[in-house]
Amino acid sequence: MTVRKPKVISLLPSATEIIGLIPGGAELLVGRSHEDDYPESILDRPYLTAQKTTFTDPADVDRQVSETLAAGQSLYTLNVDLIKKLQPEVILTQSLCKVCAIDLISVERVAASMSPQPQIVDLNPNSLGDVLENITSVGKAVGLEEESRLLQGQLRSRIERIERLVKDKADFVKPKCLMMEWPEPIYAAGHWTPQIIEMAGGLHPLNPCIKTNERGEKIAKYGKPVTPESVVELQPDIIIIAPCGLDLVESEKQTKIISEKPWWKEATKNTKKVYLVDGSHMFNRPGPRLVDALEFCAGVILDQPELIPEGFPVKEWKL
Repeated sequence: MTVRKPKVISLLPSATEIIGLIPGGAELLVGRSHEDDYPESILDRPYLTAQKTTFTDPADVDRQVSETLAAGQSLYTLNVDLIKKLQPEVILTQSLCKVCAIDLISVERVAASMSPQPQIVDLNPNSLGDVLENITSVGKAVGLEEESRLLQGQLRSRIERIERLVKDKADFVKPKCLMMEWPEPIYAAGHWTPQIIEMAGGLHPLNPCIKTNERGEKIAKYGKPVTPESVVELQPDIIIIAPCGLDLVESEKQTKIISEKPWWKEATKNTKKVYLVDGSHMFNRPGPRLVDALEFCAGVILDQPELIPEGFPVKEWKL
């Protein structure tokens, strides 16, 4: 019997990583978003989205985003003609964040105009457990459920390893951490990131995990703006700067700018370590590599650098 192999497009970097890492998934992908750059096996697929905003500096990008959303407009455009030409049977997208990727309503409009209409898989994770569930949701939608459960199991084993290591640190004093997902205005990371920090043995006081989901996972709210004064008051032990959508080079540029601000010296008087991370690839994409981010955090927080995955895109900032 011939196994059906649906044509799939992904409009979300994390979804592209999921289907790209499920065995046999990459060959099904016929189109991607302009931000999809991992794994390498999908880089020859055409772009189906474009970004309306232009990066100038963090404050200006924040203004552009706020004004566009306030006007009821999308931050992204879709190449509708190419999508229809590709005739996908499955579209992977999201409804979690209008800033991070094309919004669900825009995708639904395009799908409704197609015949036959493709299946839309809406991924809306808020935790590591949700990400693991998303993997099997994608697997089921594209006919690779068994393969997706294999990937899910591998990731779960790595998560459980970190949980055991943290549990064994009975006398460990949890450091105060600040994960910055945007430098100006300062945003303390939300969604799954505070969960990752706490699972790795740290605290994230400016946006902590304050509720429990149906799986029993402790989770936080969205990323939230915080004042420089609140960072000074916190006196973080560890700062991780991973701006959403910015690579390591740009993260370093932005860190240099904020490190020259008056509040920075006061806020980092007792800080032991500052790390810059490729925010375009790590932490901000709720896909399989969040487990890499968990291992990185555990390596930093527990002072066990051997836990950090080889090639993890990080640079230590010298205070």
